Amino acid sequence: MANLTRPIIEFWYEFASTYSYPAAMTINERAASKGIDVRWRPFLLGPIFFELGWTTSPFNLQPAKGKYMWRDLERTCTKLGLAFRRPDPFPQSSLLACRIALVLDSETQRQEFSRRVFNAEFSSGKQIDDPNILTALLQDMGCDAQEVLEKALAPANKEALKQTVNEAQSLGIFGAPMFITPDRELFWGYDRLDDALDWACRSSDRT
Repeated sequence: MANLTRPIIEFWYEFASTYSYPAAMTINERAASKGIDVRWRPFLLGPIFFELGWTTSPFNLQPAKGKYMWRDLERTCTKLGLAFRRPDPFPQSSLLACRIALVLDSETQRQEFSRRVFNAEFSSGKQIDDPNILTALLQDMGCDAQEVLEKALAPANKEALKQTVNEAQSLGIFGAPMFITPDRELFWGYDRLDDALDWACRSSDRT
């Protein structure tokens, strides 16, 4: 008997992650074309990197790799028709943006806010750790920005973010973007998005 429930793929992303930008701007449409829903999972890579002894992005720690990444990201954005501006500094602090994303009332709001943050950072070159910029993004969405910020900074949400990072580690997540299919297969990197969607379709067919 066919499974009538649409498969759901988890999209784990970090606002400071370069390749999370093109993933965030394209994943919903690409998933919908295959009959797949997307659950957006914002998290922080910093604590995971810290446990590895890294104090910054591996793209900073390995200059040759970083140089290649920036050029590759430019090519990727050009191919997709996305504006691109290299953030300065890099990586940006994504703590407040992530806390906000976690407390938004609906998946739709979380997705819209997240795309706006990525656009502000990688298209407009804005500082995503600036509360004024994040407040403006929320206001443009029609949200009560003050209420959202109060919830985002509440102790309960800070603990929720810690638990989210712990969950990411327990799943074996070590970078972003990461895509997790219904049968818990992990796919790392923007260039594995289509592979993850195809796998999600096949795993759904097998259930």
